Amino acid sequence: MTLRLAGGGRFGSVRRPQVAWAGLDGDVVPLVELAGRLAHAARGLRLPVEDRPFRPHLTLGRWRPGRPADGTLTDRLAGYRGPAWPVTEVRLWESHLGPEPTYDVVDTWPVTRRTP
Repeated sequence: MTLRLAGGGRFGSVRRPQVAWAGLDGDVVPLVELAGRLAHAARGLRLPVEDRPFRPHLTLGRWRPGRPADGTLTDRLAGYRGPAWPVTEVRLWESHLGPEPTYDVVDTWPVTRRTP
């Protein structure tokens, strides 16, 4: 699998942006399929799952609520296409948001080619 950063956007409105992200381009179909399988498994375990479609992305940062924010910032990434890189593993991260956010790797899995 090969990916690259391409474009960008935000979650939330221009007036109240929440998350800035860079889009992913390349072999994104396997990522979308993986997200679907994970959502199906989570529903089977009666865990909450968002109903919105999965959008492959890399989170760049978050705007703090109540602080001035330029929601058009990510529009500057519209034409960006970064270099491609091979994906060798998938990491599950746990976010601990707050005044001093931290992020912990929960688990890591190698990316292997599926045999028919």
